[in-house]
Amino acid sequence: MSKAADGGWKIELNNDTMPKVLVNQRYYAEISRASSRDADKTFLNEQLANANWLVKSLDQRARTILKVASEIVRQQDAFFVLGVKYLRPLNLKVVADAISMHESTVSRVTANKYMATPRGLFELKYFFTAAIASSEGGEAHSAEAVRHRIRELIASEDPENVLSDDRIVEILRADGVDIARRTVAKYRETLNIPSSVQRRRQAARAAI
Repeated sequence: MSKAADGGWKIELNNDTMPKVLVNQRYYAEISRASSRDADKTFLNEQLANANWLVKSLDQRARTILKVASEIVRQQDAFFVLGVKYLRPLNLKVVADAISMHESTVSRVTANKYMATPRGLFELKYFFTAAIASSEGGEAHSAEAVRHRIRELIASEDPENVLSDDRIVEILRADGVDIARRTVAKYRETLNIPSSVQRRRQAARAAI
């Protein structure tokens, strides 16, 4: 993924990582001419058909990956321009409906696939994030963006005034995020950030 000349985004597959299958038609023709038995000719025709089917399937798979990735980029354009704070809530159904595919196809295509972007390397699954309601009735916030905000708040906190989970809830709600204390605690734990009590103790030891 890279910036396009028109200001948009250019999405390309990394062909070095894609499986390659080529059908040698010349070799098939030579073997076919040398085969006199009907059974041999039938076998060769079946193998050619199988090989052609595999080539078409791989091509279709590549097109599907590109289509899904392009829609993800379209949906998350603000993230690529402005950063994690602007990551939108997104689920498989939204992408599937936009490109007229089944959710299971989108799920399968995005599994264990990565996208190299100007902001780093991300698993495609990263861009699918749950929604957290706005406390002001506006557009919902993505769970990943909220986790990022919690990390920022704690990283910049005053060691002498460590932020409790309750205080983080107050700050986030003031920013328009309708979030419960237990959710803040859960997100903090997934970020491997100690509780305010533990951080306060760490700060006290560091000050000695």
